[in-house]
Amino acid sequence: MIVVNSDRLRKVPVVDAARERIRTAARLVVKVGSSSLTTPQGTIDVDRVDALVDVLAARRGAGTQIVLVSSGAIAAGLGPLGLPARPRDLATQQAAASVGQGVLVARYTSSFARYGLRVGQVLLTADDMMRRSHHVNAERTLARLLELGIVPVVNENDTVATDEIRFGDNDRLAALVAHLTRADALVLLSDVDALYDGDPRRPGARRLTDVRGPADLVGVELGKGGTVGTGGMVTKVQAATIATGAGVPVVLTAAAHAAQALAGADVGTYFHPGGRHPGTRLLWLAHATTGRGRLHLDSGAVEAVVGRRMSLLPAGVTGVEGEFAAGDPVDLCGPRGRVVARGLVNFDAAEIPGLLGRSTRELAASMGREYERELIHRDDIVILETHN
Repeated sequence: MIVVNSDRLRKVPVVDAARERIRTAARLVVKVGSSSLTTPQGTIDVDRVDALVDVLAARRGAGTQIVLVSSGAIAAGLGPLGLPARPRDLATQQAAASVGQGVLVARYTSSFARYGLRVGQVLLTADDMMRRSHHVNAERTLARLLELGIVPVVNENDTVATDEIRFGDNDRLAALVAHLTRADALVLLSDVDALYDGDPRRPGARRLTDVRGPADLVGVELGKGGTVGTGGMVTKVQAATIATGAGVPVVLTAAAHAAQALAGADVGTYFHPGGRHPGTRLLWLAHATTGRGRLHLDSGAVEAVVGRRMSLLPAGVTGVEGEFAAGDPVDLCGPRGRVVARGLVNFDAAEIPGLLGRSTRELAASMGREYERELIHRDDIVILETHN
């Protein structure tokens, strides 16, 4: 088996105990963006893919399990389809993804094969995270692939995702996959070498070496994505917030610095984990779902749900918006209209107006066994804001 870069990885100096967690991680999720893999013309950059695989294979050869979350399917499909730029309409994006996904995975398969490693394609949509049975199946599949020594290559399933059930970028997907696989760390690779307090192309922009919490991001200007991708610093910081909130440290840097980042060197920006490891159910409810409707709460209901972590009862609901079915995620809004929580509702939208403002005792007396549930049980509610 050919092994390269392993000596280089070992010789890169470790800066501190925090980055030591990256160097010693037994399971890593690595995300790479479209602009780091393809040319602006929509073709796979073979040298860039091979350089990334060289680094990942060296780390894999040292015993670390690797999950690769890779963008690039739509971008890789532009050239074969003769498209000059990323299409705006969903149907053409899906067509490009259908063509490009095969090109992308074929390249990864060939590149990893140089080290005797096999890859397994895993395509996910936000709907797979929202629906509990799909979520469990994805978790089981990824775990088994790692047990078998396979390198999972994860991407959003752009060929079937609709606007309503899209992640929209792979940064957030990578953060959720890091939690789903119980990874020890997440590495976000981009075409920018770190998070800066302003546009890095401007003189005087300062690299943020460490982010320990929201206070470190005050006044930071976050740029948008490029021409072939959908992400940007906004989505990367959001992903880092999700991951660190789940107890997973994050390094954000350029793909060209992947070897140094995985070795714990002082490159990029290190996001320190600050949260406890929440239950997977609440994590996907908060970050992998979109409310299918809204329930408007009075101030008493907000206090009960947000302040005292109680179930939502009909008496505190003043209005309902949208069309949704029992089991769908819905947003809970305070009197001023701000979303304060999200939960899995126990009733269809059409059923709820007849329940509003009525006490549990009153409903039980009039409906008998038909009314046995809260609108949303407290175990199915995740708090998004601490005030209304």
